[in-house]
Amino acid sequence: MHLDNDTLRVEVESETKLRVPLHHLSSVVCFGHVMVSPILMHRLAGDGKSLVLLDSNGRFKARLEGPISGNVLLRQDQHKRLSDVADSQNFPLITARAFIAGKIRNCRQVLQRGARDSSREDDSAALTATADELGRALSRLEHATDLDSVRGIEGDSAKRYFAVLKFMIREDAREAFTMSGRTRRPPLDRMNALLSFFYSMLMNDVRSAIESVGLDPQFGFLHAVRPGRAALALDLMEEFRPLLADRLAITLINRKQINAGDFDDHAGGAVMLKADARKIVVVAYQERKQDELTHPLLETSVALGLAPFIQARLLARAVRSDIETYLPFCPK
Repeated sequence: MHLDNDTLRVEVESETKLRVPLHHLSSVVCFGHVMVSPILMHRLAGDGKSLVLLDSNGRFKARLEGPISGNVLLRQDQHKRLSDVADSQNFPLITARAFIAGKIRNCRQVLQRGARDSSREDDSAALTATADELGRALSRLEHATDLDSVRGIEGDSAKRYFAVLKFMIREDAREAFTMSGRTRRPPLDRMNALLSFFYSMLMNDVRSAIESVGLDPQFGFLHAVRPGRAALALDLMEEFRPLLADRLAITLINRKQINAGDFDDHAGGAVMLKADARKIVVVAYQERKQDELTHPLLETSVALGLAPFIQARLLARAVRSDIETYLPFCPK
C-alpha cells in the first residue's frame, strides 16, 4: 500500500489494483503479509486513522495509531463508573445487563427467523424451543444482582444458542458445519473458524467506534479488565455478534459461497479459512454493513455498519449521565 497525494493506492505484483481517497477511510485493516509504505503510515497516524495488522486468519497482531484523542473527562467518568457498585445505580451491573439483553434478544431473532424459514418441522420446533428458552433467560437477567450472575446467564444462553445453529444450515452441509461447542484460539471446526474470522473483523470495527467517541476500550463493565484486553470493545460487540456475524455465516453456507473445501486442517486440530474463502467473507461482511435497519431508539433507518458508532455514542452519554441507562441495538 502506498500514499499518492491524498489517495491510498493498493498495488499487487507491481500493478495498481485499487485507489481510495483517504477521506473515505476511517481505518485500514491488513490481513496477512501486507507491505505498507512509511509515508502512508505517517499520514494515517497524522489523520487519526488507525492501521490494524491481522494475521491471515484474522487474529490481531498490532495496531498503529496517532496520539490518543477524545475527552479526557469522559475517560475519567468511565473509570469512576467502574466503582459505582455501592448504590442503587450500580452502573457496571446495569450496563452489563443491557449488553447481554441486547445479545440474547438478537440471538432470539436469528432463531425465530430460522424457524420461520425452515422447511423441516422438527428443525423449526428445535429453533423455536431454544428461542423460548432465551426468552426465559431475559426474564432471569432482569433480576440478576451481580456480574457473575449476568455472565452465567450469558454463558448458558450462548451454549443453547450455538447448539441449535446447525438446524439453520442446509441439510447437505449440516454435517460439515456442525459445531462441537464454541472453540477459539484455535477454532476446532469449520463453523468456529468462520465465526472467529467474522468476530475478528467485528472486534476491530467496535473498538474503532469506541475510540472515536473518546472512551477507553480497555475498561469494560462486563468483561474483566486484563492487560492487553479491549474489555469495553468485547462488551459492546456482544449485541452485534448475531447480526453481523452469526446470521451472515449461515447465509454464506446456505448460498454455497462457503463450502467444506474452503478450510485447511492444521496441527493440533486447528481449522482455518483458505485465502480465497477469506476474500469472500471480507466482501460479504462489508456488504452486510451496508444493509439498513431501523434503530429502535432513534426510529430512523441506519446502515448496520454505522450502528456500533451510534451505540458507542449512546454509551458515552450514559457514562456522562446524559441519559439514564444504555439501550442496546435490537432492530426489529
